[in-house]
Amino acid sequence: MRIGELARRTGTTTRALRFYEAQGLLAARRSANGYREYDEGDLQLVKEIQTLQTVGLSLDETRPFVDCLRSGHETGDSCASSIEVYRRKLEEADALLSRLGGIRAELAAKLAGALARQAPDPCVVPDAPRP
Repeated sequence: MRIGELARRTGTTTRALRFYEAQGLLAARRSANGYREYDEGDLQLVKEIQTLQTVGLSLDETRPFVDCLRSGHETGDSCASSIEVYRRKLEEADALLSRLGGIRAELAAKLAGALARQAPDPCVVPDAPRP
């Protein structure tokens, strides 16, 4: 298949595919007329890259998965180097969640303090009976 069809089938752009090629993640074969040619394996590589980027991996972090697929594995996460990327990204996510939990607790404490110091609104009658 040509680059336009690969782009259409993967929901990306030809520009992105050329970038993947320039980064060494995708290797096009050239037809006699110079057109880039791809096969179903390339389709799987691009889909793997897209899926991994969706879950927060950088393009460079997808390399072990691409290499794993290129070496003949059925999935990109069948290799030890891919599993190591998963582990590292999980550690990063855990650290970020911990940091966010601390930020949330601090913001909640600040809000509680601000509400405790807030002057009563003169327009609001506390516990007024409702008609």
